[in-house]
Amino acid sequence: MIPIKPISPQTESTQQATSLSDIPQLVASQFLTPGDLHLNALPPLSLYVHFPWCVKKCPYCDFNSHEVKGGFDEKAYLNALRTDLEASLPLIWGRKIYTIFIGGGTPSLLSASGIDQMMSDIRSLLPLDNAAEITLEANPGTFEAEKFRTFRGSGINRLSIGIQSFHSGHLSALGRIHDGDQARRAIDIAQTHFENFNLDLMFALPGQTLAEVRQDIATAQSFAPPHLSLYHLTLEPNTYFAKYPPAIPDDDLSAEMQDLIHQTMANAGYTHYEVSAYARPGREARHNLNYWNFGDYLGIGAGAHSKLSFPHRIVRQMKYKQPKAYMDAAMKGNATQESAEISKQDLPFEFMLNALRLNQGFPVHLFQERTGLLLNSIEKKLQQAEAKQLIQRDHLKIMPTPMGRLFLNDLQQIFL
Repeated sequence: MIPIKPISPQTESTQQATSLSDIPQLVASQFLTPGDLHLNALPPLSLYVHFPWCVKKCPYCDFNSHEVKGGFDEKAYLNALRTDLEASLPLIWGRKIYTIFIGGGTPSLLSASGIDQMMSDIRSLLPLDNAAEITLEANPGTFEAEKFRTFRGSGINRLSIGIQSFHSGHLSALGRIHDGDQARRAIDIAQTHFENFNLDLMFALPGQTLAEVRQDIATAQSFAPPHLSLYHLTLEPNTYFAKYPPAIPDDDLSAEMQDLIHQTMANAGYTHYEVSAYARPGREARHNLNYWNFGDYLGIGAGAHSKLSFPHRIVRQMKYKQPKAYMDAAMKGNATQESAEISKQDLPFEFMLNALRLNQGFPVHLFQERTGLLLNSIEKKLQQAEAKQLIQRDHLKIMPTPMGRLFLNDLQQIFL
């Protein structure tokens, strides 16, 4: 990654230095110059909005989140988001937004009027698809019935609820601020106002038994959620759990838990369409599907990432991570801390890292459409993956085999 730097005036006749507010236009014009790639069409575009504060930092969490200490300046952050979005517009002129995801952190800490202002700002600046999926992450402990009714009225049409477990002891071990009863109440409130919602659950928790996993899944299914995300607890670097690792189930027990989940979800009529995602027909997470199909996304907010395609290049960007640094930079007209073009050599791995997460794989033509590269440029690696029985393919589709799904990291690394 390389930082974006102010661009100097081109001639001596220029009377003053380029201002920070001019930088996005200048950067956009640079991205539109001839380059190595030739994309015939740009992929669908999503918007990601990051809210960086939580009531408490969970010991397993490696996201850009910060404990609220003495509150946060909602007005200042919302103003920074709008200014950030305005400055980003030259990068996406004329492109429609198909999905929005408001994540964090705990964005449900925002007030009802704050969410309403955010959505109003987004609608005033961006062309939204009439059927846009607009998801808000919400954690039990921040649920208030009237506030969530107002969220729905502001245009939020999908919730992603961080349940993690219905077992109060496991929730305490995970550092969550809610208990099992609050988790159930949050789902009740969600069902009242939203027909489309996701429940996040985790398994292989410290001290968790197979029976407790079965009970968590049964409780979740009793609410008939359209979508369930089931994540294996991992000890991520730079987290409290990485420094002080708890005793978690061994590989054999974790595998039993995973097998139980697959079978139980299939018996209940859910499709296992991605590594950790299960959905009723037609309720797959469209925002996440855009990621996995190597679509584009514009990220605004502290530490938000973007992946944007242009006719001759694909670019990744990241905004300043610390909330104050982000707000200061955004209000000066340039919240982007890092920006880099994805090299032709890295594009196959970047594409496969996402697309091979999908159990049904991807259409053959998608590789060239999204990378600008010919499929025969990775033929040797495809043959290698096929010889190891990690993928299967025909003239229409490439998909991971059951073994490929089991050893997904090994499969993805073939393309590194």
